[in-house]
Order: sequence, then C-alpha cells, then structure tokens
Amino acid sequence: MTNPRRALIVIDVQQEYFEGLLKIQYPPRARSLERTTEAMDAAQKAGIPVYVVQHQMPAQAPVFADGSDTFNLHPEIAQRADQATQVFTKVYASVFAGTNLEAWLRESNIDTITLTGFMTNNCVIGSVAAAEPLGFSVEVLSDATGAIDIANEAGSASAQQVHETLMALLHSNWAAVSTTDQWMSALDSGAALEGSNLIVSAAQGHEQHQK
Repeated sequence: MTNPRRALIVIDVQQEYFEGLLKIQYPPRARSLERTTEAMDAAQKAGIPVYVVQHQMPAQAPVFADGSDTFNLHPEIAQRADQATQVFTKVYASVFAGTNLEAWLRESNIDTITLTGFMTNNCVIGSVAAAEPLGFSVEVLSDATGAIDIANEAGSASAQQVHETLMALLHSNWAAVSTTDQWMSALDSGAALEGSNLIVSAAQGHEQHQK
C-alpha cells in the first residue's frame, strides 16, 4: 500500500496504568508515554486524525472505575485530547466493539490504523484482531505500547517476555510493527510500513531454532 490514509488510535493511556493496580512494566511506562505523545504531536502536525480511547468500568469496579482518579487520562494525554478528532470510551478490549470508531473511520476514508497505548496483552491485541475482518490495515508502535507481568493457573511470563512475544506474533501476520521513529519517518515519506507474513516468519523461526 502506498500513501496510506492513517488514523492514530491512543488506547487507554489512563492513570490506572501509572498509579493503579495495572502499572505498565515493559517498556518502562514513562518511556512508552513519551513515545505516545510524540506520535500524537506528529499526527497532529501531519493532519492525521487522532482518536483517544478510555476504558470505562462501573463506579465500584477495582480498575478503570467511572469517576475515579485512575479512570482519568494521563495528564500528558489529557492536554492533547482537546485537539483529538474524537475522545470516547469503551467497555471491551477491542476499540471497535460497542463504539462508533468504525463508522468514524469509514466517514474519513481511513484504511490504516496506528495503535499506541495499553495494554499490549489485552486491548492492543484485541483491537488488532478486531480490525482484520473490518479490512483495516494495522500498524503497532512497539515502543509506544506496553505490557504487565502476568501469572495465573496456566503459567507466568514477565512483561518483557509478554510484550516482545506479542510484537513478534502481531508482526508475523496481523500488523506492521515498528518503532515510533520509524513510523514518523513513514509519515514524512507517505509510505506504508511493511509487515512480515506467517510463511516468512515460520521459515525464519525454523531456521533460527535449527542452529
């Protein structure tokens, strides 16, 4: 694809991920926040629509409780939200489920969405998967997203392991994964980011693990 018609989606960069139970661990949350704000500023400069999303739970919920301090956008995002195309809430992992995002994107003839925000292991991967049947191309900024350490009855994984594994998985078939700097260079040139595919990723994985 040349000259993609992009929209930047800023997913759930809320105080929950900085001060609540779900503190982002990898990449460091201060760094992923900085990269997200850089992407927002670059999109604004380039005339790319920016959609800011907040996850919303009932007032008594342990996380993202409506009206709570941790429901609020991080101040660095909040001060940019006034210039966003839309600010809206969601209740599912996917930014599309139960929202008007698809309709807004269609109205603007958007064909490519760029995802930043949190968490890699929930709302980012959920939104990427939801975009596939809708026909949108997807870009994910690896340093402007982030994951948490997880452990449950099925096993455990560090935030770094979770994030890096999911970035490789997404790039293998679902999205073009890049750094924020690479994405901003693509904005300047009007080029699309190149993803891999499952066949190439499988072949390279086989070769690497046979060594």
